Amino acid sequence: MADRGKRYTELAGLVERGRSYEPLEAVTLLKETSRVRFDPSVEAHIRLGVDPRHADQMVRGTVILPHGVGKPVRAVVFAQGDKAQEALRAGADEVGGEDLVKRIEAGWLEFDVALAAPDMMGMVGRLGRILGRRGLMPNPKSGTITFDLDRAVREVKAGRVEFKVDKGGIIHVPFGKASFSPEQLADNLATLVDAVNRARPSVAKGQYFRNLTVASTMGPGIRVDVPGLLARAAA
Repeated sequence: MADRGKRYTELAGLVERGRSYEPLEAVTLLKETSRVRFDPSVEAHIRLGVDPRHADQMVRGTVILPHGVGKPVRAVVFAQGDKAQEALRAGADEVGGEDLVKRIEAGWLEFDVALAAPDMMGMVGRLGRILGRRGLMPNPKSGTITFDLDRAVREVKAGRVEFKVDKGGIIHVPFGKASFSPEQLADNLATLVDAVNRARPSVAKGQYFRNLTVASTMGPGIRVDVPGLLARAAA
């Protein structure tokens, strides 16, 4: 592994190794250790006590962050007729059927989320290889295949994020920007952790949350006290 730069090393020195910080203290330190010249995203990395190789231990879901993610979300919707008009009224950036499929097949991918009405999936299925590898393929488990396109589009635009455990048992998900206030970041993080907790598989035994680390782009990781986050969510 390459040696870290001087700036990163200095910032990492502000974080006490092995310590789990209380939520507000953690996100305040997160802001202090963000020293880049742009407004970076902040991410949570949650290690869970599950084995995602077993289907009944897969953890995934969606959650609407109370303060959004800090950037515009570009949403495309595969729909026709009345459902297409519904999606447009809700704020979708692009809506279409065969025409939209062909644009994506030709290489157009300027969007963050793809949604679809269920009756469009026969057509959208052709895009599996393109959208699947980018995590953009509509999926009923993430609420991106639905007839209620008005609600789905509005939720995505309001800051709904998807979380899914990876092969290593870790969830990686953005929960805001470094420019957010500590209270906004703590609220978003608590809401996210509460949603992950509610998605706990019934077969998962032992310690569910192994650890949780937050970091900004190019910033050091900071461990956060999970019980403190759950208490904040409950309050």
